[in-house]
Amino acid sequence: MGVEAHATNERVTGRRWTVRLDPVGRGRADVRVSCSRPACAAQTLPSAAAGRTAAIAHLKAHLRAGPAPRPSVHCACRAEECHTHIRPAGPRERPVPWRCGGAIVLAVITDREGRWWQVMECCSRCAAAHPTAKVVATAPAAEASARNDGLRADTAAPAATAVPSVHAPTFSAISPHFSHSATATGTAVPQQASAPRSAARSAPRSARPTRKRPPRGRIAQRLVPHDLRPVALRDELTELGELFRAYQARTEPDLAMLADLHARKAEAFHAWAEATADTGLRLDAQRAEQAAATARLQHLHRIGQAPDGEGPAVVRLLTAPAQWKHARAVLAHVAENAPLPGAEARLLVVMVTLRTAQSGVGNLVGQDIKGLPLQDPQHLVEQLVESGWLGISGTAEELIASRPENPTRISVPSLTPDEDDPGPFTFGRKLRPKLSGWAQRVVGEKKLRKGKTGADVRLLALALATGSDGEGRLGPGGEGIGLDTLSSWCSVDPADLPDLVDRLTAADWLAEADVTGTHLTGRLTERVLPLGCPLT
Repeated sequence: MGVEAHATNERVTGRRWTVRLDPVGRGRADVRVSCSRPACAAQTLPSAAAGRTAAIAHLKAHLRAGPAPRPSVHCACRAEECHTHIRPAGPRERPVPWRCGGAIVLAVITDREGRWWQVMECCSRCAAAHPTAKVVATAPAAEASARNDGLRADTAAPAATAVPSVHAPTFSAISPHFSHSATATGTAVPQQASAPRSAARSAPRSARPTRKRPPRGRIAQRLVPHDLRPVALRDELTELGELFRAYQARTEPDLAMLADLHARKAEAFHAWAEATADTGLRLDAQRAEQAAATARLQHLHRIGQAPDGEGPAVVRLLTAPAQWKHARAVLAHVAENAPLPGAEARLLVVMVTLRTAQSGVGNLVGQDIKGLPLQDPQHLVEQLVESGWLGISGTAEELIASRPENPTRISVPSLTPDEDDPGPFTFGRKLRPKLSGWAQRVVGEKKLRKGKTGADVRLLALALATGSDGEGRLGPGGEGIGLDTLSSWCSVDPADLPDLVDRLTAADWLAEADVTGTHLTGRLTERVLPLGCPLT
C-alpha cells in the first residue's frame, strides 16, 4: 500500500532551459547565441546588440510555442539545490528547510549584464526569491489547489478519482517583455468553463484575477503616460527605459549597444513628439541622434575600424572634434597673449596654460619644467613671475626643486574666472587634463627627445598636429599652411622655418614636405597620426 501511494504522489522535475550570449573570440565584435534545448542550433551575429535582440526573440518564440506550466511538478531549481532550497545556518541557528508554495509558474531569470536568460518551471515562492525573475505564465489555480488538497490526504487517491483537468493556458496569448511593463508580469488565468463549480470555489482568494493598473514606465527622467497611444510606442518607451538602466549597471561599456539604444530612443521620441506635439521631446530626439552618432564613432575607433568601413581607423589620443577645437583654441590664445618673446618662453607658457586653463590655478613640479628643452628654466620662470603673468607659492628655485609628493601651487591671474569674466576657455574640468596630457605627449615624443630638438621644433610639431586633416595632409584640403602663421606661432624668423622642417622630417614627423615662398605642404607620417587633431 505504501509503495502504491508513493507512486501515485510522485512528481516530475520542472522544465528548464537557457539562452546564452557569448563572444565568438577575443578582440572580435561578433557574438554567438546558443540555446540549451537540443533542437536549437547556435547563431552568430555581428554585434552584441544584434545578438541580444536575436536571443530575446528566440526566447519569446519558445515561450509562445511551448506548453503551459504543469501544476504537478517539482521546482526546476530544486533539482540543482539552489541557494533557496539550501539555507545555511549560523553557528547558533537551526537550519530552516525551504518549503515551496503557491501556484506553479513559468519564470524567466536573467543576469544584470544581459548575457543569459533562463526559463524555469517552479513554484511562485521560488520565483519570488529570485530578484530578476519575471513570471510569464501561471498554472490553473483551481487545479493547483485541488492538487495540494490531494497531497495532504492520508491515503492515496486512485487515478480515476483525480480532480478533472482544466483547459491549460496557451502561450500564444502571452507576450513576455523583459522590463517592468504590464505584460512582463502577466499572470492571466484562462477561462475554466469545464471545471466544476466546487473546484472554482475552492481556489484561494489571492488567485482570483484582479485588474491592477500597470506601473508607469520612466525614460530620461520622463514618465511614460498610461494613456499614450499607440500602445506599441508606450511599450517601446518603457522597455527602452529599462534597457538604459540595465546598461548603466554594467561593469564594462558596450558602445555598439549604447549607440543602438540611443538610435531607438531617437526614433521613439520622434514618434512621441508627433503624438503629443511636444517641442521638448523633439529636441530630446535630436540629442539622442547626436549621442548615437558619437557612440558609434567611438566604437569604430575602439575596434580600429574606419567610419566608412574601408580600412582601419586612427585611434587618436583626443577622440572627438570638440576636443580638437579646444586644443586649437588654447594654442591660438597663447599666440595672442604670450607675455614674453622667444620660442622657449612660448613653449613654457603653453604648458602652464594647459595646467591652469579651467580655474586659473594648478600644480607644477620640477620635472614638468626640466623635461622641456629650456636652457635656463629658473630664469625663465622668474621672468614670467616678474611680468605678473604667473604667480607661484615660493621661489622659482623651490619650484624647480619640487617633487611630485610636494608640488608647487601656481596661478595665472588672466585665466582665473570671476563673476564678470568666465575666462577665455569653455571646456570642462574633465577635458583639461586630457588636453594637457596630449600636449605633453606631443612635445615629449620619443624621437623629438632623442634628437634633442629645441623648443622651436616642438612648437612647430604642435602647430602641425592641429593644422592637418584626417589623413595627415597639412592645411585645409591638403593645401598647406602659411609660413607667416607658422613663424608667428613658433616665434621664429620665416627664414628659419626650412631648418625646422628638416628636423621634423629627420624625426619621422613629416613626409613629402615642401617649403614654398608662402606655404608649407606635406603630410604627417603614419607614426604620429594618433597625436593629430584633424581639421573638420
